[in-house]
Amino acid sequence: MKCLVILCVILGAVSGIRGEKCDKPEVTATAYVTQDATVLTNVAFTTQFTLKCSNGVKDISLYAECEGKTLPAVRLSADNKYQVSWTEDIKKVHSGNYEVKLYDEESYAAIRKAHRNNEDPSSVKPLAVVTVTNPGVYQGPWINSELLAVALAALVSYAAFSAKSKLLA
Repeated sequence: MKCLVILCVILGAVSGIRGEKCDKPEVTATAYVTQDATVLTNVAFTTQFTLKCSNGVKDISLYAECEGKTLPAVRLSADNKYQVSWTEDIKKVHSGNYEVKLYDEESYAAIRKAHRNNEDPSSVKPLAVVTVTNPGVYQGPWINSELLAVALAALVSYAAFSAKSKLLA
């Protein structure tokens, strides 16, 4: 019986430590977006960020939400470095800023509950927001080189036949 009480106290202490909230989060982020989509069907977005809490909390499980997609934030190292990655179809991608909202386990559970109860999930305040800037995706030249070559060949042929007909007339 004593062992059971000790085990419950230890588990309660560990769960209390793991359940700490991040106060005044500071996020430092870098991002990468696929720039050349001439042969791709999807554009990749990746952001790496470091989360610093004023109360020193580490090892927080984070979730991200961007453009209606819910994604896990993968912890890269013990010093609170995380990464969020996703892909979008080229036709749906727009240039400009994408807001990646970060949530801890408690706020993520609140979002899931809001979806389940058909409530507005935007009422849940994110832990932090990371902005990923997409300058635009290059999808190739406006005119393909093959089409330009055919048009120039037709123009040269027309000029040559016009000149020949004027000489013979």
